[in-house]
Amino acid sequence: GRTALVTGAARGIGAAVASVLARDGARVIALDVPGAREELERTADRIGATALPLDITAPDAADRIATAAPDGLGVLVHNAGITRDRRLANMPGDRWASVIEVNLDSVLRTTDALLKAGTIPRGGRIVATASIAGIAGNTGQTNYAASKAGIIGLVRSLGPRAAADHGVTVNAVAPGFIETKMTAAVPLFIREAGRRMNSLSQGGLPVDVAEAVAWFAQPDSTAVNGQVLRVCGQSLLGA
Repeated sequence: GRTALVTGAARGIGAAVASVLARDGARVIALDVPGAREELERTADRIGATALPLDITAPDAADRIATAAPDGLGVLVHNAGITRDRRLANMPGDRWASVIEVNLDSVLRTTDALLKAGTIPRGGRIVATASIAGIAGNTGQTNYAASKAGIIGLVRSLGPRAAADHGVTVNAVAPGFIETKMTAAVPLFIREAGRRMNSLSQGGLPVDVAEAVAWFAQPDSTAVNGQVLRVCGQSLLGA
């Protein structure tokens, strides 16, 4: 019956995470950018969640999240993420900055603010979405890979402090190739390679990631902190 907030919840992995947490009894707040309001509201209505249209990079994002959860957040899932792919030599600065801002900087800012404000009480769970790209890198995705490697570093460094100072655990999932609208925009050859370069020889589904997040989010996961769980079908990348 705890309150859980999921960012990037309008579709894909975020929508699946919100759905699974709601199934498990959480009161879910589904957050996504205002531009995705209609899709976000459809997702929220379908699972009985509260929609919160909000740009997670906004300076007042943490304050607005705290207002939306006056009784605190038992679970915070950082799933919002974007790609702006291009080879590093040809990548404009704004493409680099926007990916780092959404995928990494916003996670650090909101988490720090919510912990300091006591919005996440003792026994709370923070789960972030990393990626196999953050472990192995990926050609044409240096900005994305750097942001996800940053998430892995953040989880491992923040975990001990959050546990000691706030009684909150911090973990991450690292998906491999997952069948979503975002990956559907990837060129066919790269998609097929992503599907086949693992022991299962197929792409994963958003619910696969969601079930892993739900395990981290449950009260019985108290002894697990600062960990990164690969959800990749035993990908050959970064093996």
